[in-house]
Amino acid sequence: MRALVIGEALIDIVERDGNVLGEHVGGSPLNVAVGLARLGRSVDFLTHIGTDGYGRHIAEYVKSSGVQLVSGSTSAGKTGTARAALDASGSATYSFDIEWALAGTPEAAPPLVVHTGSIAAVLEPGCLATKALVDTYRLSATFTFDPNIRPALVTDADAARSRLDRLLERADVVKASSEDMHWIDPTRTPEQIATAWLALGPSIVVVTYGADGAVAMCAAGTVRVPAGNVDVVDTVGAGDAFMTGLIDALWSMDLLGAERRPQLRAIGTEELTVATRAATLTSALTVARAGADLPDRVDVDHAPVSDILS
Repeated sequence: MRALVIGEALIDIVERDGNVLGEHVGGSPLNVAVGLARLGRSVDFLTHIGTDGYGRHIAEYVKSSGVQLVSGSTSAGKTGTARAALDASGSATYSFDIEWALAGTPEAAPPLVVHTGSIAAVLEPGCLATKALVDTYRLSATFTFDPNIRPALVTDADAARSRLDRLLERADVVKASSEDMHWIDPTRTPEQIATAWLALGPSIVVVTYGADGAVAMCAAGTVRVPAGNVDVVDTVGAGDAFMTGLIDALWSMDLLGAERRPQLRAIGTEELTVATRAATLTSALTVARAGADLPDRVDVDHAPVSDILS
């Protein structure tokens, strides 16, 4: 009954108008790992960080959040960083200094759910190992995937799209922003792309539109959920929080694990609406405070749901 999250961990250096506002532990997969742990889930996290100051800070952060850092995760020459430049609306534009490499099979129990995405899915050489691990663990686990494209790190767009396609074909649950989808295929609308993805094999495909809410698709139909009604501090970690809430909701519905794949594929629109609303709530609570500070179970359980999801 554990989750395995595979992907990058780094330090987000947040700036506005050239001024550094703060440094936060970040990385899309790390945020999902920490978010799930804060919601009371057991999580193993496989990453690639160094033993420098930033790396020690990340290791301490994930441990304090209840995440188990998988052996072999601290072999990088240095820990990666991402500069997040905020605009007037709080939206972030990123630039990166990171390497991504993995070796061997992690010493972790077979998971109930395995999640990856973002840099880990496309950056060589680690992306090749990421795919191999997904193939291995998908035999026992639900595979959830968030492309979370980082154009600044993509040197060969066609190769990146090909790698994403191979992971999409293996995924059970996919969440992508409308911006991601536009980068992947600017000739089609996000919902057209989502429909095509659903035909490739996933049981659920969700498109997030920021302030315009989310659209979720399954074989039974399509549901639309408005964004949460909160005062936005910044959007750092918003998509990761949404993914966290979605995985947690499906976990609570007993729809995770390879043995439950038929039940996940048969999910109805009512259940999908509940899961998407839970994901939206988790995201809304995150954007209402600075940085990728995902909520814990107490925050979620005591949130004024009727006000936020009105």
